[in-house]
Amino acid sequence: MKIGFVVNEIETEMKGYTTTRLAMSAINMGHEAWVMGVGDLIYDPGDHICAKAYMAAGKRYKTGEAYLKDLQGRKSRVERIVVDELDVLLLRNDPSVDAISRPWAQSAGITFGRLAMRRGVIVLNDPNGLAKANNKMYFQLFPEEVRPKTLITRDRDEIKKFAKEMKGNIVLKPLQGSGGQSVFLVHPGDIPNLNQMIDAVSRDGYVIAQEYLPAAAEGDTRLFIMNGEPLRYKGKYAAFRRVRSGEDMRSNVHAGGKIQEAQIGEKALRIAEIVRPKLVQDGMFLVGLDIVDDKLMEINVFSPGGLGSAQKFEGVNFCREVIRSLEQKVQYMKFYRRSFDNNEMATL
Repeated sequence: MKIGFVVNEIETEMKGYTTTRLAMSAINMGHEAWVMGVGDLIYDPGDHICAKAYMAAGKRYKTGEAYLKDLQGRKSRVERIVVDELDVLLLRNDPSVDAISRPWAQSAGITFGRLAMRRGVIVLNDPNGLAKANNKMYFQLFPEEVRPKTLITRDRDEIKKFAKEMKGNIVLKPLQGSGGQSVFLVHPGDIPNLNQMIDAVSRDGYVIAQEYLPAAAEGDTRLFIMNGEPLRYKGKYAAFRRVRSGEDMRSNVHAGGKIQEAQIGEKALRIAEIVRPKLVQDGMFLVGLDIVDDKLMEINVFSPGGLGSAQKFEGVNFCREVIRSLEQKVQYMKFYRRSFDNNEMATL
């Protein structure tokens, strides 16, 4: 099986990234794993989607560090490949990373992914589904039973009115962005400073004002969903908890949060079941749900990370199960050719 991984840039990949772990597992299971940055994609005069792609030279890797050394170093196999000839193309770039410095790169993976999809490549997550989810507004398309009360606006008066309705306890964050950047917890005593907070968040666009959930003080749980179902391998759920560090209200690991073992119970599984139809409809092969108590805080569809954290606590390699699912999809394609649309194949 020939698998392609689209990332932001080859140089910025790190050993702990889920993409690194997936590519390494693919190689260890006997497959080709080509990695390309969004700036390496090519539409050539012959009407083919191509790319300057990189592949580590080894046949087996024990650590992400060893794999990345070969991928990014002199031993890397660098070729101009025809993306149309791949079996699977995984869109693992995060558009929010390129929002400021490389705005042209934000939609490149989706655009080229759509073209590859039309030429018979299985593209995951489905690029048309990802196009719907290019900012946090996508979250509002899921049933309100699993969402905190939310306002999205740039109007200060609307935000102040919402804060009053929520008795001063709200969270402010940007519509665009990730990693816990520009996130503010507003208490009743902070209302006099609300204008400054709104200014800080609205610099780059719309503001999300969200009901604050007291249970968030204990952190959140990331649960991975694959093919519309909670990802399980050897009876273990791919999940982990993130807790705050000190007084910082953000539990994001990039913002200093700590990780712990997760316990997946009825509340989390109920949320997964409620969001399943929409994820399947949009061809979301692999996503991360961020859950607080009985509410969903975010749905991560662009390059969801943390499979290594789940593996750390559960003691199983969830990446192997992801690669096995890709193998199954490729087999389906051999049997049925293009009888299924890409978004249907994405979650089979």
